[in-house]
Amino acid sequence: MDIIIKIFGEGKDLTLSQMSARAFVVYFIALALIHISGKRTFGKKSAFDITITIILGAVLSRAVVGASPFMATVAACLVLVLIHRILGWVILYSKPVSKLLKGEKILLYQDGHINERNLHKCLMTQDDLMSDVRLKANEDTLNNVKEIYMENTGELSIVKKKD
Repeated sequence: MDIIIKIFGEGKDLTLSQMSARAFVVYFIALALIHISGKRTFGKKSAFDITITIILGAVLSRAVVGASPFMATVAACLVLVLIHRILGWVILYSKPVSKLLKGEKILLYQDGHINERNLHKCLMTQDDLMSDVRLKANEDTLNNVKEIYMENTGELSIVKKKD
C-alpha cells in the first residue's frame, strides 16, 4: 500500500510525478468508460451525448488533481456512464423518452417557404440558413431545395428536390 501512495500520492498535495501517474491511469480509465458508454457518445454530438462527455471530463479531472478521493471519483464516473448507457437503451424503445432526452428535428424550410418561427426558435437568421445551403448543398438559392431541418445534433440537413 505504501508503494501505491508513493506513486499516486494522497490528497491535494501531489508532486509532478504523482499527478502525472494519476493522469496516465485516468486516461485509460476514461477510454474504458467511453467504451462502456458506447461509440455514439462521440459520434452523434447530441445534447444527450455531449452531457456525459462534459461531466466525465469534469469529474475525472478531480481524480487527477487529487481534489476528490481517486476510487470514489472513478466509481462515480462508472455510475454516470452506466446511467447514460441505460438511458440509451430506453431511448431505443421509447419515442417520448427519446424526444425528451435527445430532442427532435425542426422544419426550417419546405417547398418554397421559410418557417420564420422555427428559424427564430433555432436562433438562426435567413443568412445563416443560406450559408448552410451553400456549404452543404452547394447551392446559392433554394430553388433546388425541398426541405431543410435543424437536426437534434444542431446540424442542418438539406433535402434536395428530385430531378
